[in-house]
Amino acid sequence: MSFSDLKKQSSLGSLTQKLVKEVEKMNTTSGSGDDRLWKPEVDKTGNGYAVLRFLPAPESEDIPWAKMYSHAFQGPGGWYIENSLTTTGGKDPVSEHNRELWNSGNEGDKDVVRRQKRKLSYYANIYVVKDPTNPQNEGGVFLYKFGKKIFDKLMEAMQPEFEDESPINPFDFWQGANFKLKIVKKDGYWNYDKSEFDKVSPLLDDEDALEALWKKQYSLVALTAADQFKSYDDLQKRLKYVLGQKPNRRVDEEVFDEDNNRGSVSADYPTSKPDFASRRAEKTVTAAVSSSSSDEDDALSYFQKLAEE
Repeated sequence: MSFSDLKKQSSLGSLTQKLVKEVEKMNTTSGSGDDRLWKPEVDKTGNGYAVLRFLPAPESEDIPWAKMYSHAFQGPGGWYIENSLTTTGGKDPVSEHNRELWNSGNEGDKDVVRRQKRKLSYYANIYVVKDPTNPQNEGGVFLYKFGKKIFDKLMEAMQPEFEDESPINPFDFWQGANFKLKIVKKDGYWNYDKSEFDKVSPLLDDEDALEALWKKQYSLVALTAADQFKSYDDLQKRLKYVLGQKPNRRVDEEVFDEDNNRGSVSADYPTSKPDFASRRAEKTVTAAVSSSSSDEDDALSYFQKLAEE
């Protein structure tokens, strides 16, 4: 998807529906020291705060997020920390092993499965508007890894539950909104319930700057490319070593599904792209007729103030 297509698709209706449909398909189908990744930090009390802007799909890509399954658990032979082949719709030795345990009829085996089931994470490009702990990150483009709670916030913005709430596309340069990330420590875990979107406003009031920022984004497709996963045989050898036992037989029947959410993200997300030339011409004509509204000025001033802080 080109930048001009992205702009044409900026109108709320079609794009939001396409994103919602993409998530529905995902739900019905079966990072470490990376300087590309932005990570929130909390203070001594366990609280954290930052203002982020989720960005549209990178150039030549269609989906503004990537979905990754992984396993992380400890066995007699050490830790198993690997990306799962189920991310791309393949068979994974841990998932097959878990399926066998689940079908054993032993409740103790089911407890083991719960401890070593796959974990779902998402990746998206973000623009850091405000990062009080690390202000040097402000104005930068990063990858952000997050879980279901944040993803649910994104979906709620696109598909609100109540009729008095207007849907927005949080991944849009012009019709999106800043995301106020609020972290509170509860029962030893980070809680994101208080996080929320701000009012709708353009990210920047400069088309050239927006296009330059868009071209700085990281590929999301590359995160789930084949070279990001070990082979089935290599994963099976590692699993065998961690469990301290011989590998189990292959299980082909789909009796147990770790989280009822298997499969890969399809790439039929419709493309469209903004036409910057038309937009500039439109702004010129509008300026000749009347000045910008006070609401628009307030929104832009608000964002510029945040960006400068």
